[in-house]
Amino acid sequence: MKSKCLVLINLLVLQYLAVVCVSQDFDFFYFVQQWPGSYCDSGKSSCCYPTTGKPAADFGIHGLWPNYNDGSYPQNCDSSNPFKESEISDLISSMRRNWPSLACPSSSGESFWSHEWDKHGTCSESVLDQHSYFETALSLRQQTKLLQSLKSAGINPDGRSYSLENIKDAIKEGAGYTPWIECNQDSAGNSQLYQVYMCVDSSGSNLIECPVFPKGKCGSEIEFPTF
Repeated sequence: MKSKCLVLINLLVLQYLAVVCVSQDFDFFYFVQQWPGSYCDSGKSSCCYPTTGKPAADFGIHGLWPNYNDGSYPQNCDSSNPFKESEISDLISSMRRNWPSLACPSSSGESFWSHEWDKHGTCSESVLDQHSYFETALSLRQQTKLLQSLKSAGINPDGRSYSLENIKDAIKEGAGYTPWIECNQDSAGNSQLYQVYMCVDSSGSNLIECPVFPKGKCGSEIEFPTF
């Protein structure tokens, strides 16, 4: 009888731990968009257009990433809930336009989306199910309108260099919140605008000021390459 009780207690503990892992708390999201011209003009990564063709010359979604206020983040929170394309079938056409993969070999995006859901999305499933996760990211892209904000400030993807502060100010003027800019280097070693991070509350509903920024820095002047 005693051994049966111990087995039951162990099972209950395991079930509790499983629930804790799946519904892991987090403090906010990073919503990350990347400039395709900088991805393709980097000496560190190869660039292959999607099987559906060259994406539009606009910022594409990289991901929606749960984060903690101390700068750390959860990942791969629920292996029992893998990416299923059938869950987002009504979003596929919009995903291909707004969330394209530029990784090689060429693909239609499913492996990229699967990676983002498995690594990051599963850590927010207490708030957003799979469909809501991708739908939220698409909505945030429409809300932020990065390229429109930059062009309105005279900052164009023309291969010229622009002030980092002017880039941040233009995005803040358009989106209402302070962005964090990630740079990479082109094949000649010049610093260029690569990714833009905006912060979103833990419900995925509202942009917020970032509690913490990622590490890394850009030069005071950075290129905005063509695509």
